[in-house]
Amino acid sequence: MQWRSHLPWTSWGRNLRGPFWPTGNHGRFLLHWNQPLEVRCSDFPFRAFIRNQGSSVGGSSPPGRHGQLFRSIPAMESVHRYRRSLAEWFIRLPREERQFGPTFSLDTAHVDPVIRESTPDELLRPPAEPTLEHPLPPKELRTLALPQLFDPDACGRHVQTVVLYGTVGTGKSTLVRKMVLDWCHGRLPSFEMVIPFSCEDLSAPGPTPISLYQMVTRRYPHLKEVLPLLGNAGPRLLFVLHGMERLNLDFRMESTGLHGDPEVSAMPTTIIVNLLRKFMLPEASILVTTRASAVGRIPSKYVGRYGEICGFSDTNLQKLYFQLRFNQPDCRHNANGVGTHVTPAQWDNLIEMLSRNLEGHHQIAAACFLPSYCWLVCATLYFLHAPTLAGQTLTGIYTSFLRLNFSGEILDSTDPSRTSLMAYAARTMGKLAYEGVASRKTYFSEKDVQECLESGVKTEEEFQLLHVFRRDALRFFLAPCVESGKQGTFVFTVPAMQEYLAALYIVLGEHKTAWQRVGKEAAELVGRVGEDVSLVLSVVAKLLPLRVLPLLFNLLKVVPRVFGRWAGKSREAVAQAMVLEMFREEDYYNDDVLDQLGASILGVEGPRRHPDEPPDDEVFELFPMFMGGLLSSRNRVVLAQLGCPIKNMDALENAQAIKKKLVKLGRQGLPPSELLDHLFFHYEFQNQHFSAELLSSLRQLNLASVRMTPLKCSVVASVLGSGTHTLDEVNLASCQLDPAGLRTLMPVFLRARKLGLQLNSLGPEACKDIRDLLLHDQCQVTTLRLSNNPLTAAGLALLVEGLSGNTSLTHLSLLHTGLGDEGLELLATHLERNQQLRELNVAYNGAGDAAALGLARAARQHPSLELLHLYFNELSPEGRKKLRELEGATAGGARVAASLTEGTAVSEHWSVILGEIQRNLNSWERGRVQRHLTMLLRDLEDSRSATLNPWRKAQLLRVEGEVKSLLEGLGGPVS
Repeated sequence: MQWRSHLPWTSWGRNLRGPFWPTGNHGRFLLHWNQPLEVRCSDFPFRAFIRNQGSSVGGSSPPGRHGQLFRSIPAMESVHRYRRSLAEWFIRLPREERQFGPTFSLDTAHVDPVIRESTPDELLRPPAEPTLEHPLPPKELRTLALPQLFDPDACGRHVQTVVLYGTVGTGKSTLVRKMVLDWCHGRLPSFEMVIPFSCEDLSAPGPTPISLYQMVTRRYPHLKEVLPLLGNAGPRLLFVLHGMERLNLDFRMESTGLHGDPEVSAMPTTIIVNLLRKFMLPEASILVTTRASAVGRIPSKYVGRYGEICGFSDTNLQKLYFQLRFNQPDCRHNANGVGTHVTPAQWDNLIEMLSRNLEGHHQIAAACFLPSYCWLVCATLYFLHAPTLAGQTLTGIYTSFLRLNFSGEILDSTDPSRTSLMAYAARTMGKLAYEGVASRKTYFSEKDVQECLESGVKTEEEFQLLHVFRRDALRFFLAPCVESGKQGTFVFTVPAMQEYLAALYIVLGEHKTAWQRVGKEAAELVGRVGEDVSLVLSVVAKLLPLRVLPLLFNLLKVVPRVFGRWAGKSREAVAQAMVLEMFREEDYYNDDVLDQLGASILGVEGPRRHPDEPPDDEVFELFPMFMGGLLSSRNRVVLAQLGCPIKNMDALENAQAIKKKLVKLGRQGLPPSELLDHLFFHYEFQNQHFSAELLSSLRQLNLASVRMTPLKCSVVASVLGSGTHTLDEVNLASCQLDPAGLRTLMPVFLRARKLGLQLNSLGPEACKDIRDLLLHDQCQVTTLRLSNNPLTAAGLALLVEGLSGNTSLTHLSLLHTGLGDEGLELLATHLERNQQLRELNVAYNGAGDAAALGLARAARQHPSLELLHLYFNELSPEGRKKLRELEGATAGGARVAASLTEGTAVSEHWSVILGEIQRNLNSWERGRVQRHLTMLLRDLEDSRSATLNPWRKAQLLRVEGEVKSLLEGLGGPVS
């Protein structure tokens, strides 16, 4: 989960930090815009736009003007309706974009990738071994903006056909969407008409003959009235053919022939070929997008310009993308319009940390070379810091990410096997990823990559598929390592992708040893032979006395079942390794997996290796999380759409193997960070029955010192909130909780008997939620620790309302909560309303003699209160004396712990007092603690001088030694 380096803080320019403005549009990279989308934009974006850095805006013209071709009113109205309909279709966003806000629009966050002009000689030259290096634009080749694609070439010739190509993830689909929307909004005046086609539609099985005009009107009925004018449009008519790799185009005359009439029916591929030949509508402009491996399917003589989409080869483009994405107003609100837990200042801090990381040109900058990975980084950070969608998981984000890049993609449309691109990647890259996880390796040599890719490749067809995968998708998964000392090796584009693909490789059942593969085939063969022979011998045995032979051959039928059980041992071995990885604890670095993931993206200091550990030691704690997530039904459905179906039996066997190991190891007491990892695994698995059965033995939820972000609160509440068994203790001390986190965790709090919320900076606002908890009819809390939180008297006013109506609470700690005299007086007034309280701690609250004495009187009269803590308040010697006199004046009632002494003896509560001081020593104000400890030490010395009892003197000396030790630790005087 590291970005392969310890990332230093480096400065970066402030030129991109300032007020943000809307720029162009941005959609999910590689989104197949031809598919039915789920979200309808609420308003049609015919409005003013601002041109700025990173947008593809060319010239501008009013939307109502359409040049010289469509001058008649009916034609203008038809084109206007067409623009509106086209824009409404292309601006729609898939479900995954809803996490960025309910009205997040393509028009408000878009950065164009770099496009470099390439030459036919460069494309036709036999390629060397495909490299993973970034295709940065050579100095002799210029870069192109969208408005420049159809500019005259170097010889001054007019360019009519442009082919844009690039590997998976470079942003071809988003570029097309942006160009079409620009035209819809009147920002592409070079063309009077833009007609986009998806080659996925045109490649649908069972095509029937159709004319070009029928293709247009079937897709865009608004253009029916302007069809007669298209033939006169000339170069101002633009056809966009997106995803040409899906079509198996054949430019041979005997296959397609010449077809020039747009009103005469023919096969769709014939129409496309003749459009590209310029035999049909010869003056029309054509823009083609395709993967790199399919560029050669169009003869170069029909192409006026080639443009290679190179992604974000400039770090400034990456930073601009992140700033535009995270500074959208909708990013700060969830789908229900409710503000997220992240303040604008926190968003700005996240952006700055990420930008500093990019400035350092670390591995994350190499990953964000692909615009699609910029989206993945944004989605992951938003998931970590502002979760809004119910049931959204990290595995779901990665699965959706792959679906949006590979959905429906065939590796090679010319291959009859129709192999899914994602299935091929899971088999090859998954093998490399799993071998890396198994050997604890994240760096791979060229030989390692070659062996995994060429494993099992024997036929010419298989080599062709491998060649296509290398050109189109290898760079998507692997990137050259930029870490010092690791040059020449490759890493997965983002660290978590290695663990995701390794988990996918396992759950798809691809992980088999050579012996298992041969043994399975042999067992199935023996089983089939046994069935056939047994059938024959059963007939012969009726005539001959050979009844024992059918019995023997019937035993052969058992062989596949026995082998299946034996092979299942491999699943248990994988589950064992997975569980050990999940519960692996390093003393020198043991943050939970979510913090490690966030740190790897934001560039804070990565995991620290122990000096005794080997330098290449790696932790793969996301691997088990992804395994659980991939077994969830939701992700299995999406993977099936990708051509990677997970068989029900494989899912069941993997889940059972995991369950066996978790039952054994899950009962052990886990450190807080490892316990959160355990809960996060169940959250990714999304199986309530499975989780309830495994977590039924959990009685203590100790997450002390774990930074409880909104996501972690949601994880804990989702996994444990629906349970039924009581939790003996929930310890959330020093977890940076806020009121929103308290509300999220309320279902868990209702099941707790002891609840520790100390050291969380909870203020008066949080007291509303604590009051609601105490007044809930299902509340079981008996011990509530709120110490070291700035509750103040204002918050206490809300708490006493909860105390008045609560019937379960017996121990309440308000130590160091800033109550002051007002708070103690308020407690004294309302204390009698609660009849169950047995212990109350209001030490270190800055209260004076009068307030403390008033509360002590109320405590003495309380029917159930046994102990009142008042030490470390601003009590004078006279005040402490009056408290002792009050306790001795009447029999019964609560005992008051205000000092370490009671007369000339040691107080029976001295260990409780010093224990509280010891636990909170580092969080309290040092000077104030020293002053109070000095006063306690003086009381001890005075009591020791006043007594002649040697036993009491010895006890007093012992306690004095404890106090002096605390003072020495603080650096204060001991006498």
